Amino acid sequence: MSLVEEYEEGEYERAAKRLKTVEAEVEEGEELEEGEDSDSASPVLLLGGDDDTPVVGGEEKRAQWSSSQYGSKRDNGGDAHRIPPSPVVHVRGLCESVVEADLVEALEKFGTICYVMMMPFKRQALVEFEGVESADKCVACGASEAVYIAGQQAFFNYSTSKRITRPTHSDNPNSGNNVLLLSVQNPLYPITTDVLYTVCNPTGNVLRIVIFKRNGIQAMVEYPFRSIQVLTGNVAQKAKAALNGADIYVGCCTLKIEYARPTRLNVIRNDSDSWDYTKPYLVRRDRGKGRQRQAILGEHPSSYGDNGYGSHCPLLPLSSNNRYKMGSHDIPEVVTYPLPQTSSYMGHGASSSSSVAMVSGLHAKRMNCTRIFNLICLYGNIEKIKFMKSVPGTALVEMGDEYALDRAITHLNSIKVFGKRLNVCVSKQHAVIPSQVFELEDGTSSYKDFAMTRNNRFTSAGQASKNIIQPPSCVLHFYNVPPCVTEEELQQLCATHDVPGFIKYKVFDAKPSSKTISGLLEFETKTHAVEVLTVLNHYQIRIPNGSNPYTLKLCFSTSSHL
Repeated sequence: MSLVEEYEEGEYERAAKRLKTVEAEVEEGEELEEGEDSDSASPVLLLGGDDDTPVVGGEEKRAQWSSSQYGSKRDNGGDAHRIPPSPVVHVRGLCESVVEADLVEALEKFGTICYVMMMPFKRQALVEFEGVESADKCVACGASEAVYIAGQQAFFNYSTSKRITRPTHSDNPNSGNNVLLLSVQNPLYPITTDVLYTVCNPTGNVLRIVIFKRNGIQAMVEYPFRSIQVLTGNVAQKAKAALNGADIYVGCCTLKIEYARPTRLNVIRNDSDSWDYTKPYLVRRDRGKGRQRQAILGEHPSSYGDNGYGSHCPLLPLSSNNRYKMGSHDIPEVVTYPLPQTSSYMGHGASSSSSVAMVSGLHAKRMNCTRIFNLICLYGNIEKIKFMKSVPGTALVEMGDEYALDRAITHLNSIKVFGKRLNVCVSKQHAVIPSQVFELEDGTSSYKDFAMTRNNRFTSAGQASKNIIQPPSCVLHFYNVPPCVTEEELQQLCATHDVPGFIKYKVFDAKPSSKTISGLLEFETKTHAVEVLTVLNHYQIRIPNGSNPYTLKLCFSTSSHL
């Protein structure tokens, strides 16, 4: 059994399960966390030209929650909804660039901090203090005066959790646990050992890296137990504090870090998915024939001299008060990176990495090939979709490239659609073959080819750059709708197709010459928004005396509320 297979079957599955347990623990009983954001503004999608592609523009205001507002909302339901004091504090209102070390720096004055769990996309975090008294001081101070974290005011309340779930080795950060488990959220661009080495090595000498790509992108990074660079404390502990919650690239590839169970990684080859920096003689895996994709960093950092960095730029944007230095190299303000791969471009990983997703947990009567396309096309081009006859409720989806597959898994795995929870993972198949075609329960075909459809949104570099990769939310952005369509007609469209109606409606101001309108629809829950998008995305709207129908296009908005 190879190294990757060994980890995928054992440690990887346990690590992924631990992360889900922790996130489920946060969401249980703290129902306000899912939709709340900081008070900072964020861009929204606007109609962009003749290609009907959304572009960035405008602003959507977000709700601002203080601990007193949050508490009063809870108290409206009576004593049963009051949150008792807990050593775990729920922190809201964090800025996008905040990392774990920022929270520790701002909150350690209240008492010893045992553990921090970042929730980057929600701009939230859980902070576990050593005792309830420290948490009391933190919550009380936040209610009476402004507490700033990384230059932005934060808001505090007790968590419903009494303890943050984590591996046994991390109960005591000084116990010698030197391997970090990195989960890369919103992996818009390739993540390789070269990328992670450049990001992780400045905090301490990286020994080994192993990357897994089954349910999204995760990696284990091994540091030495002690290092000359870090005279006190664990090297991995310093790295976790500096990198947990940071973006590898601006606005994407966000790191969520915890301690792993193993204390040593066993690497048998040096390539883009695993590397042992103590054994440079390990043979790299053959990349195969055909066109090679341009590397982000050029050759491996170890070939650039003693410092391992050479002249190329760091991927991680570092502030002036960063907690580790990059030597004498200048740090650029703007970080450049390649566009997502399109379906017509095959990289070196095509011969060994699958771009086929296996989607299970599909509702037998309400899901078909078209509706799967409507949902997954937000994260990359789709070539083919086929339902498996031998496994009811399961389909294979061939994506345009492996990075589109990574994005789809990251954002869609474990979401609920029509009362069933989807499981999205990498398939062992490398292509979808149209064999054993049969009729689904709704009368449609079990196989469909989408390679030539105009509804794929990543068919060119220009079109791909206009898409904002966004996780499912309660708010849908709609565009390419004829101006004559009213709010009532959109509500009727939802009712006709037996999907939930929206609770708020907003239309953007359009230019006098514009032939379409766009806007936002807010739904009661995220699941309702997902179901509406699954059914109505790419719906053909026909108007009286119109020659061609308008294709309604939907995507998830960057805003959580209207």
